[in-house]
Amino acid sequence: MKTFTPKSPAKAERKWYLIDATDKIVGRLATEVANVLRGKNKPSFTPHLDMGDYVVIINADKVKLTGQKESQKEYIHHTGYLGHLRRKSYEQVKNTNPTRILKEAINGMIPHNRLKKFIVAKLNVYAGEEHPHAGQNPIKL
Repeated sequence: MKTFTPKSPAKAERKWYLIDATDKIVGRLATEVANVLRGKNKPSFTPHLDMGDYVVIINADKVKLTGQKESQKEYIHHTGYLGHLRRKSYEQVKNTNPTRILKEAINGMIPHNRLKKFIVAKLNVYAGEEHPHAGQNPIKL
């Protein structure tokens, strides 16, 4: 018996998945999406190739956190200048840019290597119900 290993990601069949994030927990949703983006849900998964599928997430503004995270969680960004550490609370981020919450959670679950930018590029997150990817006929996940 021989093991099949794909030689290039060009032969990968890429599907489009649609996920409704209403009342879902951020971390659990992020792990599920990260696995689909990497292609770990396929039998042809290869760690050194980008074999994953496209994911469209709608209603990103309606996700939930467990426990006390809504009042304690902070998003930290450093501009690169001395003393310019920027902190925003979960409430501020949810009011200004609700897609950032899911994007950062999923982004942190993808391996930090050369493939990361190609894998994350297949992620589309929208705050509302509407999305411009209806032509791809996404399958509900």
